[in-house]
Amino acid sequence: MNWQLWLAQIRAVVRLEMRKTFLSRRGLWVYLLAAAPVLLFFGRTVDVMRSREWFDTSVAPHAVSRAALESIQPGANLEDVEARLGEPYSRRVFQSRRHSQTWLSYTDGSNTYTFRFSDGTLEGVSTRDRANFQDDALIYATFFQFFYLRLLIFFGCVGIFVNLFRGEMMNKSLHFYLLAPVRREVLVAGKFVAGLIAASVIFCTSTALQLWMFSIPFHATIESLHAANYIGVTALACLGYGSVFLAAGLIAVNPLLPAAIVLLWEAANLFLPSALKKISIIFYLQSLCPVLAPPEKDMNPLLALLVNSAEPTPAALAILGLLAVTALVLTWSAFRARKLEINYSSD
Repeated sequence: MNWQLWLAQIRAVVRLEMRKTFLSRRGLWVYLLAAAPVLLFFGRTVDVMRSREWFDTSVAPHAVSRAALESIQPGANLEDVEARLGEPYSRRVFQSRRHSQTWLSYTDGSNTYTFRFSDGTLEGVSTRDRANFQDDALIYATFFQFFYLRLLIFFGCVGIFVNLFRGEMMNKSLHFYLLAPVRREVLVAGKFVAGLIAASVIFCTSTALQLWMFSIPFHATIESLHAANYIGVTALACLGYGSVFLAAGLIAVNPLLPAAIVLLWEAANLFLPSALKKISIIFYLQSLCPVLAPPEKDMNPLLALLVNSAEPTPAALAILGLLAVTALVLTWSAFRARKLEINYSSD
């Protein structure tokens, strides 16, 4: 076997594919998918910093002791509360013909206490913490696992890897590759590597920028953010989903149908039995995430009953599992490419 020749041919295919992969008109929307969360976290960073500045300059100087705030019990009179706590930093009043609603907001310097009065009688107290690193780390983990991995990277890989073969068929240019003295397995490997480089660069850069935006208000370090873990999981997601959608572009005239099936299977992973959970990519990706985001926290109680929890797979086994799945899918794709015939009138 002439491994040197094959490696040289793979490098040649990668060079040819890189420009088409990065600058494909059909794939420009992938950049929008990757940029959307960066813009989202940029806006949140600006909002958190402005809120902190306003809180520190306008609210914190009028802080009330936590003991005094927690001593107020439902049923207290509005005038008595103001006499004990002083002037609130925020007051909202809603007056109707029959009732009046009043909300008074105080702070102990770190938390916000909002007292809700109905016709001058205290009905309830709500407490809200200021933005803090621990809570926001969980928020980011939830966003990363249930939105970024399952949707943005998923559809980004659809846009990049499906077009590696299906896009060439639609452009009526795949026959140039098939007529060249290149093994089909080499062609599959070269196209996959080119797609993997493009997807990893685009989405790993997006992940790094998200974490940087996230860190600014908290002055967090790379170690505390687990940046390397998140970027590594992003790259493995591109690897796993990329192999699946490259195969879909080879076998399906309309690759959106297998993409929809895979999307439904990955979305249903929360509710599958433990044995079936392991026949998915998202299960291994979540096992590698540095912070586990529990789906039951904000889920409808009836829906949460259907969630079937499973122990995360150890990191080494999760990585080996993803690599094994990718290798199997690519091996099958190479076998399928051997029998690939082009009929542009039907494709």
